[in-house]
Amino acid sequence: MKPIPTLTISDYNILRELTKNAKDSTNIREIALLTQELDRATINKDNIIDASTVRMNSQVTIEDVNTKQQMKVQIVMPSKSNIKEGKVSVLAPLCVAIIGFKENDEVEWQLPSGIKTLKIITVSNATSN
Repeated sequence: MKPIPTLTISDYNILRELTKNAKDSTNIREIALLTQELDRATINKDNIIDASTVRMNSQVTIEDVNTKQQMKVQIVMPSKSNIKEGKVSVLAPLCVAIIGFKENDEVEWQLPSGIKTLKIITVSNATSN
């Protein structure tokens, strides 16, 4: 069974607004998937969430369970994405897959390269939220 994502109320509201305002987007599939994740998420107050939970602006190291290849990304709003800086839009399939999950969680997700099992290795959140 797929784990349930946990989001802060702030992240939830930001992401819900993003999905409502992005109806004309080229990321229709990702928006639909993000909406599904928001619909099933557990929502917590901003100060009551595990520090190892992937949130907006989190720095995350993830690993492809099959290839053991790791990558480090920061989850940002679409307008702040910059691949050279490792900043990836929350609407990217990879970020939709991991937001709301914690270190050591494994998540299966359909990425452009096929279904992948991703393991969240580390999560770093800024302390000023």
